[in-house]
Amino acid sequence: MTTTTSTAAVTTTASPTSLEVVAPDLAALTRPDFPLLAQTACLGQPLIYLDYAATSQKPRQVLAALQHYYDHDNANVHRGAHQLSARATEGFEAARSKTATFIGAANAREIVFTRNASEAINLVARSWGEANLGPGDEVLLTVMEHHSNLVPWQLLAARTGCVLRHAGLTESGELDLEDLRGQISERTKLVSLVQVSNTLGCLNPIEQVVALAHAAGALVLVDACQSLPHLVVNVAQLGCDFLVGSSHKLCGPTGMGFLWAREALLEAMPPFLGGGEMIQDVYLDHSSWAELPHKFEAGTPAIGEAIGMGAALDYLSAIGLERIHAWEQLLTRQLFARLQAIEGVRILGPTPEQQPDRGALAAFTVDGLHANDIAALLDSAGICIRSGHHCTQPLHRLYGLPGSARASLGFTTTPEEIDRFAEELEGTITFLREHS
Repeated sequence: MTTTTSTAAVTTTASPTSLEVVAPDLAALTRPDFPLLAQTACLGQPLIYLDYAATSQKPRQVLAALQHYYDHDNANVHRGAHQLSARATEGFEAARSKTATFIGAANAREIVFTRNASEAINLVARSWGEANLGPGDEVLLTVMEHHSNLVPWQLLAARTGCVLRHAGLTESGELDLEDLRGQISERTKLVSLVQVSNTLGCLNPIEQVVALAHAAGALVLVDACQSLPHLVVNVAQLGCDFLVGSSHKLCGPTGMGFLWAREALLEAMPPFLGGGEMIQDVYLDHSSWAELPHKFEAGTPAIGEAIGMGAALDYLSAIGLERIHAWEQLLTRQLFARLQAIEGVRILGPTPEQQPDRGALAAFTVDGLHANDIAALLDSAGICIRSGHHCTQPLHRLYGLPGSARASLGFTTTPEEIDRFAEELEGTITFLREHS
């Protein structure tokens, strides 16, 4: 297995420094909505944020929705008869309906609010997994998974005796579909995988995976954290059984995520946590559960954060995910062209030529240099990138790497920012080599 290197040519009609815009220039249209992006960094340099795969920035519309809730409607949901509680409940449940619409769910009852996508995966592992898996049953994952889609299943395996298997990669750093096909059997009960890798950037063929899994009687969980902000995701078209997402990747607040699952599955699953809100009737020795989705939402929820996420989904929907994807495809081609032109840079995952719909990010290494040193020096120039293992330690271990640097883009990224990043990276590499 190998990774892609810096030698491939990029098919483009313009030089990297003069990107031909064949899609709406969304950066010019949307940057005024993001106050954080207007600040300056060290030595008066403009701040360049290239860490969208870790978290997104928040537009004024989301900040205003949060402020309005706490200024005007702050109250607990579902429990009060007064007008504040009614307005808070209306806003909270409207966010659920917006989430359902955003992913093409059949109805809002299929949306369970969680603290984040990690909690959503843990919910499935604890509730569905413990009720349905036992010794010898298998859960099929991939070697590219985020720790959030590895550790919950490891814990489940320790509790139930189920077996974990892992599909591998192709030479280009994409999912090896044939390896996955060969590992699915009558023992496979669940296939759980990311739609877009946060390190490789590859877009996995979810519909094909679903067809293979369902033919064997297995269910499919999709981690859509890296895909939802960048392309249209529709659960009906994918055909999956579970899907998780995270607000803070979607221009929304932190501390908020969701699980989507087919209603019949949710009805059959036992509660995840116990407490207020998730109950119908409580006696001293037993209780009955509330209807969906509240059966899985114990205690006071993140009300303001849910409303903020709803505002973020409105914002993204108004722009259009197709427009976002088209713009980011252009930026990704430019990013790869600039990185491939730098000697010693090695990019993980498929190139835009190998996979045009790949994620808008590039994780890379530089011969003889540590990713943390590169990121620290770029930060001193006002450029924010990621370094480390990106919560994919097994993947980096597979490549024989302690970590990598990662530049990840959003629809507010400009071609000029990519150019400056590449120029500063070249200078950083030269400096580090001269002083090593």
